[in-house]
Amino acid sequence: MSTQHPIEKQEFTITVYTENQIGLLNRIAIIFSRRKINIESLNTSPSEIEGIHRFTILIHETEEVVRKVASQIEKQVEVLKVYYNTNEDVIWQEMALYKVPTDVIAEKALVERLLRENGARAVVIRKDYTVFETTGHREETENLINVLQPYGLIEFVRSARIAIIKGSEGFHRKLQEFEKREPGHDVVENEYLNKGDKVFTM
Repeated sequence: MSTQHPIEKQEFTITVYTENQIGLLNRIAIIFSRRKINIESLNTSPSEIEGIHRFTILIHETEEVVRKVASQIEKQVEVLKVYYNTNEDVIWQEMALYKVPTDVIAEKALVERLLRENGARAVVIRKDYTVFETTGHREETENLINVLQPYGLIEFVRSARIAIIKGSEGFHRKLQEFEKREPGHDVVENEYLNKGDKVFTM
């Protein structure tokens, strides 16, 4: 668990399980923009449950602000459950692509060694350019930018964060438990969300 004070800003990964993603993205964005919170990255994908989508949102905020935002997102009709976790509580990765001139790579064996040291691999090799891919934490993908800049880095792009919650037993099981309960009896699940009793409104 994080030892940081609740009023200190840190990275939080918000995980949202939802039945329908159409239109929801805009409403989630409004929740953040009204509070002037910058979304560092946002990824949406299928989840482990058929028909259920999973949003992964990265923000840099205090725990108190994140708790309120998570509570507000969870009030959206299509949202089934919202979790938020510190970096210590998730396993996360980001993917990055780097385009560099092929002639430079071909001439300089040193570049190939640097790429191997950074866990990069070629995904496209053309006469005019080569595209490398690597996966890792933000510091790792940014370090490779610095490595390739002297060799004529043409283009760089990084994906949004994807994350697995270390302590999660899987949402499918929680959903089944939820469906067995009385309507309105919410699942007690997230230690962060359960800290606060205050109802947050816009």
